[in-house]
Amino acid sequence: MNLDDIKACIPHREPFLWLDEIVSLEENGIHARKLVSPDSDFFQGHYPDNPILPGVFLCEAAMQASAVFIAKLGVETGDKVPVATRLNNTKFRRMVKPGETLDIHVNLKERLGAAYFFTGKIMVGGETAARLEFAVTATDK
Repeated sequence: MNLDDIKACIPHREPFLWLDEIVSLEENGIHARKLVSPDSDFFQGHYPDNPILPGVFLCEAAMQASAVFIAKLGVETGDKVPVATRLNNTKFRRMVKPGETLDIHVNLKERLGAAYFFTGKIMVGGETAARLEFAVTATDK
């Protein structure tokens, strides 16, 4: 899936769209990618002499991938949007630098009604940058 396909699935837009492509979509998971642009404004203030991607953006990328996954399940959501409702056991293992590419792996662990429980792993160059557990729920706009 390309960027236009992603935008058809989720409400996020630039500059807060944290997915560039969907590499694969499986029955219980999704693999997405994002190039971390060196031109992003936040690098000017987030350790200006040693810019690193804020960890919250790694979490956001995983949550956006989960929202695409939910949309592709074919579940009718009507006028609802996916929102994060829980974040647990988050561990940051590696700093992410400008110009690196995120490989975002998200797996569905359980679904209870409109709530979806996921695990996520963000990799950079074959190394784990972050792991997290989180929930997303379809909520009224």
